[in-house]
Amino acid sequence: MSMPPAAHPLRTSAIADRLFGWAARGAALLTLGMLAAILLSLLVGAWPAIEKYGLGFLTNSVWDPVSEEFGGLVMIYGTLATSLIALVIAVPVSFGIALFLTELSPAWLKRPLGTAIELLAAIPSIVYGMWGLLVFGPILATYVQQPLQSLFAGVPYLGALVSGPPVGIGILSAGIILAIMIIPFIASVMRDVFDVTPPMLKESAYALGSTTWEVVSQVVLPYTKAGVIGGIMLGLGRALGETMAVTFVIGNFNQLDSLSLFQAANSITSALANEFAEAGEGLHQAALIYLGLVLFFITFVVLSLSKLLLARLRRHEGAKS
Repeated sequence: MSMPPAAHPLRTSAIADRLFGWAARGAALLTLGMLAAILLSLLVGAWPAIEKYGLGFLTNSVWDPVSEEFGGLVMIYGTLATSLIALVIAVPVSFGIALFLTELSPAWLKRPLGTAIELLAAIPSIVYGMWGLLVFGPILATYVQQPLQSLFAGVPYLGALVSGPPVGIGILSAGIILAIMIIPFIASVMRDVFDVTPPMLKESAYALGSTTWEVVSQVVLPYTKAGVIGGIMLGLGRALGETMAVTFVIGNFNQLDSLSLFQAANSITSALANEFAEAGEGLHQAALIYLGLVLFFITFVVLSLSKLLLARLRRHEGAKS
């Protein structure tokens, strides 16, 4: 009795390739569908607040659940200020770590130091928050805020910038804690993209007499700019969305009395964490969902700006040559 002929290998391969294509397309469409569903649910939940306040919600600093008067300016300012402080601190530190690990570190130190940096990312955010509140906050108040207040007492603008009770919680404290949290992410991405630079390019630059900084700035960074910007955006996204650590150290104060770096404030994520479980159905809950919608658009704008920056850099490639 003769056996049926085996399926042709090319036909089997074509079927498998078609199935893989359908699966990949389905995954992409599922992701877009989930994104659209999240946006739609936020719009539906926030609609009562959008209908009542409109865009004025973004500029109103009053947050009073008792009288049902809500504005998101304090939370938006707290989110943007802490994230900006975190980036200002974390980006140069992460760049220095990545540069040291790829160009300057002895071989025996690269692996343990890289592992130690990555382990910082595994620490739960609530641990960072507790450490910031109980340890870092008092140190910041005693050794930074009080000396700065004594130094700038009576000085216009600078005195106001460091004003406030020396309790160690506020915008600066939250920004520094966020910086410590995002350094491992940015540094790891920068180190990995620096490592993919072809050694021949760097060795050629060194052979021509370039210094380490010239090699990094003229060879490594232009070659890896997309990955570097991607790492920075990854850290910024983590800073914008961080909840527990910020809740511990920002002060959760829904008024904006001054623009002091040590002023207790609030952020979108901490406001949602503190109030959403107790918010009753109606305008209060809708206002909180409106804050979530604002955070969604802030993240979208940041991502769009990073894409535009990368496109602009690509257009200007080779302009000087």
